[in-house]
Amino acid sequence: MRSRKNLISVLVTGIAAVAAWLCFVAVPSTAQAPKVSSTARATRTPDGHPNLNGIWQAMNTANWDLLAHTTRPVVGQPGVYPNVQVLAAPVLALGAAGGIVPPGPGVVEGDEIPYKSQAAAQKKDNAEHWLDRDPEARCYMPGVPRAMYMPYPFEITQGTNKIMMAFEVNGASRTIHLDTVDPPPADTWMGFSVGHWEGNTLVIDSSHFNDRTWFSRSGDFHSDALHVVERLTPMTPDALRYEVTIEDSNVFTRPWKMDMMLYRHMEPNARLMEYKCVELVEETFLGHLRKKQLVKHWEGDTIVLDVTRKVPEGDKLYQR
Repeated sequence: MRSRKNLISVLVTGIAAVAAWLCFVAVPSTAQAPKVSSTARATRTPDGHPNLNGIWQAMNTANWDLLAHTTRPVVGQPGVYPNVQVLAAPVLALGAAGGIVPPGPGVVEGDEIPYKSQAAAQKKDNAEHWLDRDPEARCYMPGVPRAMYMPYPFEITQGTNKIMMAFEVNGASRTIHLDTVDPPPADTWMGFSVGHWEGNTLVIDSSHFNDRTWFSRSGDFHSDALHVVERLTPMTPDALRYEVTIEDSNVFTRPWKMDMMLYRHMEPNARLMEYKCVELVEETFLGHLRKKQLVKHWEGDTIVLDVTRKVPEGDKLYQR
C-alpha cells in the first residue's frame, strides 16, 4: 500500500511539473511576449492586390555593373602588374572610400548583355570615359530601370488606377497607369509606364524613352527605341522579386533580362530625404564656362592635385 501511495505521489508531482512547464511555454510572461508593431501592415489592399505601399531599396551592385564583376577602380590606369589597374588621378584621393567598385554576382540572365558589334564598342568607350559621360555623374534623371536599383530608396504609393513611384535621387518620379491614358507628346527621361496585375504580380510596360540615360556606371546604354517590361512579385510582405526584360533593336541583338530583389525599409522613421545634387555638381560639367577658374588646387595630407579645365569638343558656347 505504501509503495502504491508513493507511486501516485510521484505521478501527481510529475504531472504538475509538466503542466507548469506547458503553461510557461504556451503563455509567456508579459516581459517575454513578442511585441506587435502598431504600424503592422495589411498584406493586401482593399481591392485584393498585394500591398506595395512603402519605401523600398535594392541591395546589390547593379548600379556599378550589371554583370558579375570583381573589385576594380572606378577610374583606373595601368599599374605595375599586367592587367591590374590602379586608381587614376581623378579618384586617387578617394581611395577605398569611393574610388573602388565593390564586387557583385551580377543580375543579368546568363551574365551576358547581347550588344550589337558597334554598340559593344560604344559601351566599352563609355566605360573608359565613365566619369565624363555617365548621366548619374551629371545629376540627370536616372531613367528606367536604373532608378529601381540605384543605391538609394524609393517610395511606392499605390492607388486604384495609378501607382506612384518617387525616387530619392534627384527628385525623380514615375507614374504607372493602370487605366487607359494617352501617351506623352514627346520622349521622356523616365518613360511612359502602363501597368496591370497578373495574379500577385504587377506588370509594367514602359516606352517613350529618350536616349540620354544609362543602365549602369559601366557604360551600358540604350537608344530611344528602348522598351522595358518589369514584373514585381511579392516573395514576402517585405521583399519583392524584380524582373526586367530589356528590348532595343538599335542596340541589342535580342531581348535580355535582369532579376533581383527589392527590400522594404522597416525603420519606424523610414522616409525619403531630399537628394538635390545639381548645385553640387554644377562645377563638374559647367566649370569650364567660367572666365576665371574656381576650382584650381586641392591639397591633402598625402596628395596634392592641380586642376586644369578642358573645353569639351564641340562646346561652341565656350568658344565664342
